Amino acid sequence: MIKLLLVEDDASLAYIEKTGLEDIIGGYEVTTAANGKEGVKAWEETHPDVIISDIDMPVMNGFEMVERIRETDGNVIIIFTSALTSPNDVKAGYRLGINNYVKKPFVPEELDAHIQALMKMRGGAKTQKETSHYKLGKYTLDAEHATLRNDDTGVSQTITQREAQILAILADNKNNVVRREAILSRFWNTEDDYFASRSLDVFVNKLRKLLADESKITLKTVRGIGLQLIVES
Repeated sequence: MIKLLLVEDDASLAYIEKTGLEDIIGGYEVTTAANGKEGVKAWEETHPDVIISDIDMPVMNGFEMVERIRETDGNVIIIFTSALTSPNDVKAGYRLGINNYVKKPFVPEELDAHIQALMKMRGGAKTQKETSHYKLGKYTLDAEHATLRNDDTGVSQTITQREAQILAILADNKNNVVRREAILSRFWNTEDDYFASRSLDVFVNKLRKLLADESKITLKTVRGIGLQLIVES
Protein backbone atom coordinates (compact mmCIF):
# COMPACT_ATOMS: atom_id res chain seq x y z
CA MET A 1 0.00 0.00 0.00
CA ILE A 2 1.44 3.36 -1.05
CA LYS A 3 0.90 6.10 1.54
CA LEU A 4 0.10 9.28 -0.35
CA LEU A 5 -0.45 12.82 0.91
CA LEU A 6 -2.63 14.93 -1.39
CA VAL A 7 -2.38 18.69 -0.80
CA GLU A 8 -5.12 20.48 -2.74
CA ASP A 9 -7.26 23.49 -1.80
CA ASP A 10 -10.08 22.60 -4.22
CA ALA A 11 -12.19 20.21 -2.12
CA SER A 12 -14.08 18.77 -5.11
CA LEU A 13 -10.89 18.10 -7.04
CA ALA A 14 -9.24 16.57 -3.97
CA TYR A 15 -12.19 14.19 -3.57
CA ILE A 16 -12.01 13.14 -7.23
CA GLU A 17 -8.25 12.54 -7.05
CA LYS A 18 -8.50 10.65 -3.76
CA THR A 19 -11.28 8.34 -4.90
CA GLY A 20 -9.59 7.85 -8.26
CA LEU A 21 -6.38 6.61 -6.66
CA GLU A 22 -8.01 4.57 -3.90
CA ASP A 23 -11.00 3.09 -5.79
CA ILE A 24 -10.17 3.15 -9.50
CA ILE A 25 -6.44 2.41 -9.35
CA GLY A 26 -6.18 0.79 -5.90
CA GLY A 27 -3.11 0.26 -3.76
CA TYR A 28 -3.14 3.78 -2.33
CA GLU A 29 -3.92 5.09 1.15
CA VAL A 30 -4.62 8.80 0.64
CA THR A 31 -4.51 11.55 3.28
CA THR A 32 -5.69 15.01 2.21
CA ALA A 33 -4.73 18.53 3.26
CA ALA A 34 -6.21 21.84 2.08
CA ASN A 35 -3.05 23.99 2.09
CA GLY A 36 0.69 23.86 2.65
CA LYS A 37 0.47 24.41 6.40
CA GLU A 38 -1.90 21.47 6.77
CA GLY A 39 0.35 19.54 4.39
CA VAL A 40 3.40 19.98 6.62
CA LYS A 41 1.40 18.81 9.65
CA ALA A 42 0.05 15.78 7.77
CA TRP A 43 3.56 14.92 6.51
CA GLU A 44 4.86 14.98 10.08
CA GLU A 45 2.03 12.74 11.28
CA THR A 46 1.73 10.21 8.44
CA HIS A 47 5.26 9.96 6.94
CA PRO A 48 3.94 9.40 3.38
CA ASP A 49 5.78 7.70 0.53
CA VAL A 50 4.54 10.30 -1.97
CA ILE A 51 3.25 13.88 -1.79
CA ILE A 52 1.05 15.27 -4.57
CA SER A 53 0.63 19.02 -4.20
CA ASP A 54 -0.93 22.01 -5.85
CA ILE A 55 1.24 25.15 -5.98
CA ASP A 56 -1.10 28.11 -5.55
CA MET A 57 -2.83 27.64 -2.18
CA PRO A 58 -3.89 29.89 0.72
CA VAL A 59 -2.08 30.09 4.09
CA MET A 60 1.06 28.38 2.75
CA ASN A 61 1.72 27.66 -0.93
CA GLY A 62 3.32 24.58 -2.42
CA PHE A 63 6.79 26.11 -2.73
CA GLU A 64 6.86 27.09 0.95
CA MET A 65 5.62 23.66 2.00
CA VAL A 66 8.27 21.81 -0.03
CA GLU A 67 11.00 24.06 1.34
CA ARG A 68 9.95 23.14 4.89
CA ILE A 69 9.78 19.42 4.13
CA ARG A 70 13.05 19.22 2.23
CA GLU A 71 14.93 20.75 5.16
CA THR A 72 14.76 17.37 6.88
CA ASP A 73 13.34 14.87 4.39
CA GLY A 74 15.19 14.20 1.17
CA ASN A 75 13.49 10.87 0.52
CA VAL A 76 9.76 11.44 0.09
CA ILE A 77 8.68 11.70 -3.56
CA ILE A 78 7.05 15.07 -4.29
CA ILE A 79 5.02 15.84 -7.40
CA PHE A 80 3.59 19.27 -8.18
CA THR A 81 0.30 19.53 -10.05
CA SER A 82 -0.78 22.77 -11.69
CA ALA A 83 -2.96 24.01 -14.55
CA LEU A 84 -0.64 26.90 -15.40
CA THR A 85 3.07 26.39 -14.90
CA SER A 86 5.61 28.98 -16.03
CA PRO A 87 9.25 28.07 -16.75
CA ASN A 88 10.21 30.00 -13.62
CA ASP A 89 7.81 27.90 -11.55
CA VAL A 90 9.31 24.73 -12.98
CA LYS A 91 12.86 25.84 -12.19
CA ALA A 92 11.89 26.99 -8.69
CA GLY A 93 10.22 23.67 -7.94
CA TYR A 94 13.16 21.58 -9.04
CA ARG A 95 15.58 23.79 -7.11
CA LEU A 96 13.56 23.07 -3.98
CA GLY A 97 13.75 19.34 -4.61
CA ILE A 98 10.50 18.19 -6.20
CA ASN A 99 10.64 15.08 -8.39
CA ASN A 100 8.16 15.87 -11.17
CA TYR A 101 5.39 18.11 -12.50
CA VAL A 102 2.00 16.87 -13.75
CA LYS A 103 -0.20 19.32 -15.59
CA LYS A 104 -3.88 19.58 -14.67
CA PRO A 105 -6.26 18.15 -15.66
CA PHE A 106 -5.08 14.55 -15.49
CA VAL A 107 -6.64 11.12 -15.08
CA PRO A 108 -5.79 8.75 -12.18
CA GLU A 109 -3.99 6.36 -14.54
CA GLU A 110 -1.63 9.15 -15.65
CA LEU A 111 -0.78 10.14 -12.09
CA ASP A 112 -0.30 6.48 -11.11
CA ALA A 113 2.12 6.01 -14.03
CA HIS A 114 4.25 8.95 -12.86
CA ILE A 115 4.28 7.66 -9.29
CA GLN A 116 5.19 4.10 -10.27
CA ALA A 117 8.03 5.33 -12.51
CA LEU A 118 9.47 7.52 -9.75
CA MET A 119 9.18 4.76 -7.16
CA LYS A 120 10.90 2.32 -9.52
CA MET A 121 13.76 4.79 -9.97
CA ARG A 122 13.89 5.35 -6.22
CA GLY A 123 14.20 1.61 -5.69
CA GLY A 124 17.55 1.54 -7.51
CA ALA A 125 20.83 2.97 -6.33
CA LYS A 126 20.51 5.17 -3.30
CA THR A 127 21.06 8.88 -3.72
CA GLN A 128 23.23 10.92 -1.39
CA LYS A 129 20.13 11.98 0.54
CA GLU A 130 19.03 8.36 1.01
CA THR A 131 22.25 6.84 2.31
CA SER A 132 22.39 5.92 5.98
CA HIS A 133 26.20 6.21 6.23
CA TYR A 134 27.93 9.55 6.72
CA LYS A 135 31.65 10.23 6.86
CA LEU A 136 32.38 12.78 9.60
CA GLY A 137 36.13 13.22 9.90
CA LYS A 138 37.51 10.07 11.51
CA TYR A 139 33.96 8.95 12.38
CA THR A 140 31.36 7.15 10.29
CA LEU A 141 27.72 7.47 11.31
CA ASP A 142 25.43 4.56 10.48
CA ALA A 143 22.10 6.29 10.98
CA GLU A 144 20.00 3.21 10.23
CA HIS A 145 21.63 1.16 12.98
CA ALA A 146 22.41 4.13 15.27
CA THR A 147 26.14 3.55 15.57
CA LEU A 148 29.13 5.87 15.43
CA ARG A 149 32.40 4.20 14.42
CA ASN A 150 35.87 5.60 15.01
CA ASP A 151 37.61 4.66 11.76
CA ASP A 152 41.06 5.17 13.33
CA THR A 153 40.49 2.57 16.04
CA GLY A 154 37.71 0.51 14.45
CA VAL A 155 35.63 0.88 17.61
CA SER A 156 31.88 1.46 17.22
CA GLN A 157 29.61 2.87 19.87
CA THR A 158 25.83 2.68 19.97
CA ILE A 159 23.99 5.97 20.18
CA THR A 160 20.28 6.58 20.58
CA GLN A 161 18.00 6.54 17.54
CA ARG A 162 17.12 10.19 18.12
CA GLU A 163 20.79 11.18 18.29
CA ALA A 164 21.43 9.31 15.04
CA GLN A 165 18.44 10.95 13.32
CA ILE A 166 19.43 14.47 14.34
CA LEU A 167 23.05 13.93 13.33
CA ALA A 168 21.95 12.45 9.98
CA ILE A 169 19.81 15.50 9.18
CA LEU A 170 22.72 17.80 9.98
CA ALA A 171 25.08 15.62 7.93
CA ASP A 172 22.66 15.66 4.99
CA ASN A 173 22.91 19.45 5.12
CA LYS A 174 26.53 19.71 6.21
CA ASN A 175 28.00 23.22 6.25
CA ASN A 176 24.48 24.64 5.88
CA VAL A 177 22.27 25.92 8.66
CA VAL A 178 19.25 23.74 9.49
CA ARG A 179 16.48 25.70 11.14
CA ARG A 180 15.84 24.73 14.73
CA GLU A 181 12.08 24.70 14.10
CA ALA A 182 12.55 22.18 11.30
CA ILE A 183 14.28 19.72 13.63
CA LEU A 184 11.77 20.27 16.42
CA SER A 185 8.76 19.76 14.17
CA ARG A 186 10.32 16.57 12.79
CA PHE A 187 10.97 14.83 16.10
CA TRP A 188 8.96 16.45 18.86
CA ASN A 189 5.41 17.41 19.71
CA THR A 190 5.92 21.13 19.41
CA GLU A 191 2.75 21.91 21.36
CA ASP A 192 5.10 21.92 24.35
CA ASP A 193 7.69 24.22 22.84
CA TYR A 194 9.74 24.67 26.02
CA PHE A 195 10.14 20.93 26.67
CA ALA A 196 10.94 20.21 23.01
CA SER A 197 13.52 22.99 22.83
CA ARG A 198 15.27 21.90 26.02
CA SER A 199 15.26 18.28 24.85
CA LEU A 200 16.94 19.27 21.59
CA ASP A 201 19.61 21.16 23.55
CA VAL A 202 20.35 17.99 25.55
CA PHE A 203 20.80 15.95 22.38
CA VAL A 204 23.00 18.61 20.78
CA ASN A 205 25.27 18.73 23.84
CA LYS A 206 25.56 14.93 23.75
CA LEU A 207 26.50 14.99 20.07
CA ARG A 208 29.14 17.65 20.71
CA LYS A 209 30.71 15.42 23.37
CA LEU A 210 30.66 12.42 21.02
CA LEU A 211 32.51 14.37 18.32
CA ALA A 212 34.69 16.48 20.62
CA ASP A 213 37.97 14.74 19.74
CA GLU A 214 37.56 15.33 15.99
CA SER A 215 38.96 18.75 15.11
CA LYS A 216 37.48 18.66 11.59
CA ILE A 217 33.92 18.61 12.95
CA THR A 218 32.14 21.53 14.59
CA LEU A 219 28.50 21.47 15.67
CA LYS A 220 27.65 25.16 15.77
CA THR A 221 24.59 26.92 17.15
CA VAL A 222 23.60 29.85 14.94
CA ARG A 223 21.75 32.06 17.39
CA GLY A 224 18.15 32.73 16.47
CA ILE A 225 18.29 30.45 13.42
CA GLY A 226 19.37 26.87 13.97
CA LEU A 227 22.23 24.39 13.90
CA GLN A 228 25.14 23.93 11.51
CA LEU A 229 27.40 20.89 11.22
CA ILE A 230 30.69 22.18 9.82
CA VAL A 231 32.76 19.42 8.21
CA GLU A 232 36.26 20.35 7.05
CA SER A 233 37.61 18.38 4.08
